[in-house]
Amino acid sequence: MKWIPFNPDWQQFAEPALPSPKSTLREKQPDSPEKCKVVIAEDDAVSRELVSSLLRSWNFDVLVTRDGSEALEALRAQRAPTLAVLDWMMPALDGLEVCRRVRAMDKLVYILLLTARTAKEQLVEGLQAGADDYLTKPFNKEELHARLKAGLRVLMLQAALAKRVEQLEAALEENRSLKLQLPL
Repeated sequence: MKWIPFNPDWQQFAEPALPSPKSTLREKQPDSPEKCKVVIAEDDAVSRELVSSLLRSWNFDVLVTRDGSEALEALRAQRAPTLAVLDWMMPALDGLEVCRRVRAMDKLVYILLLTARTAKEQLVEGLQAGADDYLTKPFNKEELHARLKAGLRVLMLQAALAKRVEQLEAALEENRSLKLQLPL
């Protein structure tokens, strides 16, 4: 039997749109770039500018949209962002509908709802619609940054797990083919 040790080189599992695991899993220096692509969907111009300025100051590659339709279009792109910060109440498509449609596409996107809705029932509704996290306005900028970094860790672990599953499936197939070659 061929054993496959689980000592992954985390660097090899990083997806192109994600930062390197080594730089994400340990505390970053203030000037170290993350350069993860993130889409912001916010219909209020002041909030949109505030959030996008913060994310740029944290070295995220920011794509700004004004409503859910634009955000969904960005998330459907071939090199789509892997993080999304969505307002709940927006024209065209609201944040919940964007969550539902992204989940229906089966794309790997970490979605944070950033909203003025504060009731626990609304938090539950947002998470059930497909959001991974929920933060209410007004928000603390350090908390937003911490939640986005946590989202990056989740994305990297999912990418590493998917790569590992591929390796295990290949090993299983090799094992099956070797069994067929054994004389009975």
